[in-house]
Amino acid sequence: MTASAQDPAGAGDAARRGRVLVAGIGNVFLADDGFGVETARRLAGQPLPEGVEVVDVGVRGVHLAYQLLDGYDTVVLLDATARGGRPGTVYLIEPDTAPGRGAGGVQVDGHHMSPDAVLALLDTLTASAGGSRPHRVLVVGCEPERVAEEMGLSAPVEAAVDEAVRLVLRLLREERGAIGTPAGAAAPSP
Repeated sequence: MTASAQDPAGAGDAARRGRVLVAGIGNVFLADDGFGVETARRLAGQPLPEGVEVVDVGVRGVHLAYQLLDGYDTVVLLDATARGGRPGTVYLIEPDTAPGRGAGGVQVDGHHMSPDAVLALLDTLTASAGGSRPHRVLVVGCEPERVAEEMGLSAPVEAAVDEAVRLVLRLLREERGAIGTPAGAAAPSP
């Protein structure tokens, strides 16, 4: 699933300015771990400003790290995030993305990569293959109630998806200007 007004491939650094990637991460077969994927699905149905791309990455963390090499100014990662809060709590996290962290102590597993693992792999890739890191990375996470082999979100996480969509739309509005401005149209004056 992709919803965007995309820049043409190979347009260079000028095209990178202002590009935003919103990526849903998670496994829909592990109950609340599907939070990021469901949030991305709902966001893809919303009017989005030019240059914003919403993707369902699912469990393809390695793919996401390579996609980040394409050049984005801002990346918003959507994921179930266990931090000890009440199930359904939505978090906004701005991780330390300083270059040079490398894969170090982060486990890189092609089918189960946390945002930290994706960013660590991105460090390794930029050091070896070139490319540039996003200027800003945000994680919109949700405290899971259960992560077990079953499909469907728990009631508190299901309820949190709409809150997460509103949060991401607000972040995009702050980052990009008016939500829903059609491609090529001028944003309304304040």
